Amino acid sequence: MAARKEGLLARVAAEAKQRIELEDGYRFEFDPHEATLLVIARMIDAERQCCRFLRFDLSVPPDGRRMSLEVTGPAGTRAFLDALFEPA
Repeated sequence: MAARKEGLLARVAAEAKQRIELEDGYRFEFDPHEATLLVIARMIDAERQCCRFLRFDLSVPPDGRRMSLEVTGPAGTRAFLDALFEPA
């Protein structure tokens, strides 16, 4: 778990402007920067290979509004994410 806490998902979540609890995960909101979008896309690609139970839904609205990323999954996903986001 210590290695996972150092991973991309935890780092991306730390950059979020807002974290909203969902029943089966979290929604993260980010300022609309191209660099942030690229980091999120790389993270999704890496994490979906590692943690196949996670679902990633990225929304990039027009007009410079905040991007959002929902990370959800089956029962127990939010507890998994909570453990991942705890300080090491």
